[in-house]
Amino acid sequence: MKTIIKIFLFLLSTQCFSQELIQPYLQTAAENNPGLKAKFNEYMAALEKVPQAGALPDPTLAFGYFIQPVETRLGPQQARISLTQMFPWFGTLGAQEDAAAQMAKAKYEMFEEAKSRLYYEVKSTWYNLYYTHKAIAITRDNIAILNTFQKLAWVKIEAGKSSAVDELRVEMEILDLENQLKLLLDMWTTQQVSFNNLLHVDEPQQVDIPDLLNMDELNLDREAILDSIRRNNHQVLALEFQEASYQYQQFAADKMGKPKFTIGFDYIFIGESDNSMLSPGESGKDAVVFPMVGISVPLYRKKYTSMVKEAAYMQETAQEQKVDKVNILESIYEKAYTDYSDANRRIDLHIKQLELAQKALRILESEYATDGKNFEEILRMERQVLQHSLELEKARTDFNAASAFVTYLMGIK
Repeated sequence: MKTIIKIFLFLLSTQCFSQELIQPYLQTAAENNPGLKAKFNEYMAALEKVPQAGALPDPTLAFGYFIQPVETRLGPQQARISLTQMFPWFGTLGAQEDAAAQMAKAKYEMFEEAKSRLYYEVKSTWYNLYYTHKAIAITRDNIAILNTFQKLAWVKIEAGKSSAVDELRVEMEILDLENQLKLLLDMWTTQQVSFNNLLHVDEPQQVDIPDLLNMDELNLDREAILDSIRRNNHQVLALEFQEASYQYQQFAADKMGKPKFTIGFDYIFIGESDNSMLSPGESGKDAVVFPMVGISVPLYRKKYTSMVKEAAYMQETAQEQKVDKVNILESIYEKAYTDYSDANRRIDLHIKQLELAQKALRILESEYATDGKNFEEILRMERQVLQHSLELEKARTDFNAASAFVTYLMGIK
């Protein structure tokens, strides 16, 4: 009982440790990845459009000088200053601001989408590094075992209990595994480069790999996962915010077809008058005309009608894109869930197959040590052990990669 508890605690600590190993890489990628930074800058740029959309048009300040002064009772008019401010129809600026705000939210969701995608790519590449690391270790162990078999074959050959062919067969197996090992080492180097590029670090980092990869299981049923994808996927949310933005744009376009108002005032500079009938202080007194009110009537409504229709079409486009995106994501999810289930089955299968192959190999080794027979069967069974060991680690890698991809579809980092 104590042994079982110790094994359980070891596996639990190994799982937690493997999760802790990958977290710093995710944080580094989020801080350094240039593609993610570009998406964030797009969001920040979209935020700056919000105050622009809700701002009034710039006021107009005009100055006029009378070359030929206009005589008035108080004196000649010499110059004029006019200040006017145009106001769109009620609610226009608010609708434009809301449209820009919703579009900024869409940009933020695309940033979150890029971040979730980056996290998945980092995890997936890290899982592949784990598999390559384990494959290298397993292959080296098998080469060492074959070297032991080779020495055993030499003993049997010298004792006259075996043929020299047995040693040649071992040599051929060792050469095959050594070639496979070189390929795995090249793959390790390539995957490390890809991993460090995702992190975008100045100096290549040494990648830490756990001894045992924990199983990142999906704790929700299929319908709950599908519901999360429909509600929380960042691509879907971005299209929802775009649809809302186009609704506000349609409202704003309709308001832009309404009259616009102008309010302002004129200030007129008047020179000294020669009229002796004026009382003291009246001569040369400047005149202020306030207020000045104007209205701009949009007689040519075709432009505004087209703007309303354009926003309506774009709104419908976003709706259809959202439905299409959900359908695509559901199909992708079904494929990912199939991969997840298949990897889970393969884990159970190769655990059992590996146990059986190891038992069979021990029996064959014992028989060969006694009578020197069935050496070819030993090599075949050793290859089975190697194959099931590699397939088991590949299944664990595929299981976690599929789980990470489903998590990404759900909009969870």
